[in-house]
Parts: sequence; structure tokens; C-alpha cells
Amino acid sequence: MSAERASLLALKRLITQAEMVYSDRAVPAAQRERGAELFTASLALVGDLLKQDHSSAAAELGAKGGSQTAKRGSEYFRQLAAKRKIRAGGRPKKPQ
Repeated sequence: MSAERASLLALKRLITQAEMVYSDRAVPAAQRERGAELFTASLALVGDLLKQDHSSAAAELGAKGGSQTAKRGSEYFRQLAAKRKIRAGGRPKKPQ
């Protein structure tokens, strides 16, 4: 189990314990309802974070990596390289 996952599980347990303590107290109705909403939302968020596979998110982004480069084509990058040689490095100025 990774340290991140262990931290999330510990956070979930702490929220659950806080919810139990809070529900046992004599709290005005409006505050009790708001507290219940917050606990429900926080538990749902932690549960969602635990379900996510963080390595697959990186893989999804990586799969999109070459699409813009492929659209521009090799001629575009040849022109950029030529402009850089003329100006001795750096980005070429934008045409106006």
C-alpha cells in the first residue's frame, strides 16, 4: 500500500470518527444538518480519491502527447529551426 493511499484511508477513518462524535452531541438542528452535509461530502471525496488510479491519469495525458506535433508536420519544425539559426537561438518573433 502506498503512503498516499494509507494517508487517505487514515483521513477517511478520522472523518468517520469525527462524524460519530459530532452526531452524539447536542447541536442545534441547523448546525447538525450542515455538519451532516459536510461529513457526507468529505467522505464521498475521500472515497472517490481512493477509487482513482493515479497511474492511469498520467497514461491518459501521455497518450495525447504527439497529436499536436503531428498536426503541424515536420516542415513547421524545419522552419522554426532555420529561424533560430538566423537569430542565434531563442524563439522567433511572432509575425505581425
